[in-house]
Amino acid sequence: MKEIDVSKFEKKMIIRNIEAGDFDDIIAMSKLCFKNMEPWRYDQLRSHIEIFPEGQFCVEYDGEIIGSCSSLIINFDEYDDQHTWDEITDEGYITNHDSEGYNLYGIEVMVHPNYRRMKIGRRLYEARKDLARELNLKSIIIGGRIPNYSKHAAELTPRQYVEEVTMHNLYDPVLTFQVVNGFTLKRVNSNYLDDDKASMRYATLMEWNNIDYRPTIPKRKFKTSFPVRITTIQYEMKKIASFEEFAVQCEYYTDVAAGFNSDFAIFPEIFTLQLLSFLPEKSPSRAIRRLTEFTEDYIELFTTLAVRYNINIVGGSHFVEEEGKIYNISYLFRRDGTIEKQYKIHVTPNERLFWGISGGDEVKVFDTDCGKIAIQICYDIEFPELARIAVDKGANIIFTPFCTDDRQGYLRVRYCSQARAIENQLYTVISGTVGNLPDVENMDIQYAQSGIFSPSDFTFARDGIVGECNPNIETVVVGDVDLEILRRHRRSGSVNQLRDRRHDVYHISYKQP
Repeated sequence: MKEIDVSKFEKKMIIRNIEAGDFDDIIAMSKLCFKNMEPWRYDQLRSHIEIFPEGQFCVEYDGEIIGSCSSLIINFDEYDDQHTWDEITDEGYITNHDSEGYNLYGIEVMVHPNYRRMKIGRRLYEARKDLARELNLKSIIIGGRIPNYSKHAAELTPRQYVEEVTMHNLYDPVLTFQVVNGFTLKRVNSNYLDDDKASMRYATLMEWNNIDYRPTIPKRKFKTSFPVRITTIQYEMKKIASFEEFAVQCEYYTDVAAGFNSDFAIFPEIFTLQLLSFLPEKSPSRAIRRLTEFTEDYIELFTTLAVRYNINIVGGSHFVEEEGKIYNISYLFRRDGTIEKQYKIHVTPNERLFWGISGGDEVKVFDTDCGKIAIQICYDIEFPELARIAVDKGANIIFTPFCTDDRQGYLRVRYCSQARAIENQLYTVISGTVGNLPDVENMDIQYAQSGIFSPSDFTFARDGIVGECNPNIETVVVGDVDLEILRRHRRSGSVNQLRDRRHDVYHISYKQP
């Protein structure tokens, strides 16, 4: 008898993390599973995989998505017992995810109606439990719907209904499943989900305790403060004779910043144009091509300075040629020797006209030993969408190297930087050029007053100004910002712009490059 090819009978089931290509299937499935309730949106799902990709699971069966679940990490003690789904998930965007938290909070589980009674939900719950063990989390907490309660509401209170279900006298498709999977009841919350009419807006708060949790290995060291010292450099553009002379000036300011024990030093936008003062090229477009020849020397210089002086350096910005195009790029030189880069996204009319600069297309947020930071070069800080995207990705500080030739241009950068600090509850830092380069076309004069800005509230500096230079002189300003105060402010400030956003009225949709 011919050997049977068993492969034609195989239907492979995979539990894996959600990817962007799964969004259409997940949204369609949410419409089937939660009828008369608001389905997932693309921007919410995109936020999930950007912020906490390992906490988002799906079940793929024979190439089809048939189940999914989403979660985030929180420190549950920081939330009110009677919280709502919107509060615990930041309205479905999980921007409140706290990688140093103790609890995994499950915000949704769903199984395609055609594939129920195949233990899909249990597989997803097991994936969550494995994640909690792997990350050494204390517990998994969920706010569970009780969709059959509306059938018994006339004769039972929510508490009575929950008791009947947990005693197996009544069946509820969600609560019964959670009890069977080892979750214990903590309380009943009212007004949990506005559009959950079947549960009459009630939910059960359930918890699964991780018996493998190791409290002897603390996840978080609570701090009364988390100071970060920043030196912003107001750099004078003046004629020099060589790259070596430029390097001497850069090392001098790095040494000054390190002498103050700063964690960051920031140089201005396109301050490397000073190198053109010793190149005999008058055509702006050709001069910029010559300038790009110094890219490797520039990168080597600042990598060495960051390591030698033990300081993270935002290296202003520099024109770089890539595949025939010129980009305005700001490099982050970490003190451990690693390098990141942020392309300027919005190119000014002047940059296009004189230098033919092309724009980047990605908003990046970088991990550092002082938390997450973003870099938004000059004109980019004048577009509030970019800062909001950065803060949703976890940024606590936005650094803005800038170069402006008059007071009006400078004030656009400054006012927008201060506005971004207030509306996004973060710190912003600006660093600009002063002086003049009369022999360099399109770099005749400079105007700057560099500074460090904070949100505006009682816990921060008066007027939201941590420190600022005097205008139009070569100098530095040094200031301390506190990330722990910022964290508390985002929880309990006089106002809370991040939490009070109306996602039901508007949202920012970020297109991945």
